[in-house]
Amino acid sequence: MRLHTGLNPYGLSYHLGLHAAGTPRANPHPAGLPGYIALAREFGARSIELWDGVLLSMSAPELDALRHELVALGMIPIVSARLAPSLFARQLEIAAALDAPTIRLALTTVLCGDRAVCTPPWPDRVAAVRNELGQFAHLADAAGKTLAIENHQDFTSRELVSLCQDLGPSVGITYDTGNSFPVGEAPLDFTAVIAPYVRHIHLKDYTVQPTPEGFRLVRCALGDGAVPFTEILAVIGAFRDEVTAVMELAALEARHVRLLTDAWWRLYPPRDEAALARCLAATTVNALAADADYRTPWEKGDDAALATYELDMIRRSAANMRAMGIL
Repeated sequence: MRLHTGLNPYGLSYHLGLHAAGTPRANPHPAGLPGYIALAREFGARSIELWDGVLLSMSAPELDALRHELVALGMIPIVSARLAPSLFARQLEIAAALDAPTIRLALTTVLCGDRAVCTPPWPDRVAAVRNELGQFAHLADAAGKTLAIENHQDFTSRELVSLCQDLGPSVGITYDTGNSFPVGEAPLDFTAVIAPYVRHIHLKDYTVQPTPEGFRLVRCALGDGAVPFTEILAVIGAFRDEVTAVMELAALEARHVRLLTDAWWRLYPPRDEAALARCLAATTVNALAADADYRTPWEKGDDAALATYELDMIRRSAANMRAMGIL
C-alpha cells in the first residue's frame, strides 16, 4: 500500500494558536497556517489536513493561492470539518477550490466513549447523524468528493461500517488509530472490521494508564504507546492500494475511559467477553504505571513549556514513523 503521509493540526493546537483561542492562556505567538505548512515541509509531508475553522474565512483568491502552494509542495489537502448542515455547501466549495479529494468529518462531540453525556441523547444524535450525513452524501457524490467519517471516540467499528453501507460509496472512514480504546475495542479488532472502508488515516498513539474505573489515555509520541501501527497498516493494505495518512498527537487533556463502570455500558449493545479481553490486553502494551504523573504541561498549568513540548513530541513521532517506514 502506498501511503501519502503528512500532518494533522490538532496535536499542535497550542503551537498553531487553536487551543484556548481568545482566552488568557492562548499562545501569544501562534505559528498559524504558515507555520503549520512550514512544519509539514520539514517532515517531507505528502498530505496535509486543514481545519475548516481556518478555511471558512478564506476568500476564493486565498484558497486558490493555497491550492497552488500545496501543489508546488506535492501535498494532498484534506479538509477537516464537523458534520453541520449549515456548512455543507461551503465545505464542498472549499474542497473543490483546494482540489481536496476527501472531507474528514467528526460526527459527534462524545469523548471517552461516554455516550451518556451526549446532548441530545445518544439515540437522537445517531438518528440526526444518519439524516444529516445522508443529505451531505448526495451532494458529495455529485461533487466527486469522499466523506470520511471519523471514529471520534464515539462510534464502534460496526456502527461506522453500517453508516458506510447504508449511505453509499461517497461515505468512507477516517480511521483514528488511537480511538478504538475509547469504545472498548482492541486496535486490530477495530481495524479488521473497518479496513475495506478506510479512506484516510489519523496516525495517533496513546500510553494507557490503568485506573479503578477503567483506564486513562495519555498523549505520547507516535510509536511510544499501545497502538500497533505496522500491523494496522498491513491489514488496511489488503484492501487499499494507496491512502492518505496524517500524524496526529493526542489532546493536551488525558481521556478517562470508565468502562469498568455499569453506567458507561448503558447505551452500548452487548459485547463479546473475549473481544473486551483483547481490548484490555492491548492497553497493557507500553502501559503507564498506575501511580505515574500523566499530566501534560497544559494540565499542570505550565504554559511556558507547551510550544517546545508539542514540537519535541511531533518531531520524535516523525522519527519513529520514519523508522517504521510510514513517513
